[in-house]
Amino acid sequence: MSHLSKATPLLQLSGLTKQYRADFTALNEVSLSIPHGQVLALIGPSGAGKSTLIRCVNRLVEPSAGSVQLKGQELTQLGSTALRKTRRRLGMIFQEYALVERLSVMENVLSGRLGYVGFWQSWRRRYPATDIERAFALLERVGLAGFENQRADALSGGQRQRVGIARALMQEPDLLLVDEPTASLDPKTSRQIMRLLNEICTERQLSAIINIHDVELAKRYADRIVGLKAGRVVYDGTVENLSAEVLTTIYGEEDWSDTQPTAFASSVVRGQFEQVVA
Repeated sequence: MSHLSKATPLLQLSGLTKQYRADFTALNEVSLSIPHGQVLALIGPSGAGKSTLIRCVNRLVEPSAGSVQLKGQELTQLGSTALRKTRRRLGMIFQEYALVERLSVMENVLSGRLGYVGFWQSWRRRYPATDIERAFALLERVGLAGFENQRADALSGGQRQRVGIARALMQEPDLLLVDEPTASLDPKTSRQIMRLLNEICTERQLSAIINIHDVELAKRYADRIVGLKAGRVVYDGTVENLSAEVLTTIYGEEDWSDTQPTAFASSVVRGQFEQVVA
């Protein structure tokens, strides 16, 4: 996985602000530059602005001020038609999966092409053969080969999240926006999902912004950590520099001694011995 790049950033946030009312600012002049192929983990306490930041990027939440540029294109000024087209490039993966429960796994994955096919094609569920072939390939990649005809409501939480990942990839995005992907999952499944996201980003040179509460998972699977507190960036750096002092700044006083990476853990993070600790 690549680290900070000197090339033109994929995503540039400048002074991004979201004010819900006069006495509550969810994001306060956040500026971040995100290169191609980087997995960035957003950490911070509840209410820090992590979900708001992700939703401001794709304008599910409208920013109050500031700039959001994707490959140099300003997203905050786009009209509805241009925004719909641009959202194809932003693959959203939700905490609560956001699947259509009564539809099959295949139909849910193919819904990732709704921004590309015409209204009547999508209404009749008639997708090009190339899209169907690609959906089968993605289901195999996320570990759901043979599940294509299962209804979404028959799946486990981890399986549903895998469907959500495949659906986002069907958009052929430039950037994945991932909102608390492990919040409803057990520890083993959480690792599997974060590992899968990391591997997919590596394979496809995709960037991802992952809002995550689990600091250990963030350190294990992200290239870069951004800590938010009260809507402001209070840390932006490497996993290795995420010290106990930094964690105290982000979250408050606590004994963080058991969260510091060992040399062995660092080698595992980079993937060579991942199966040893799985």
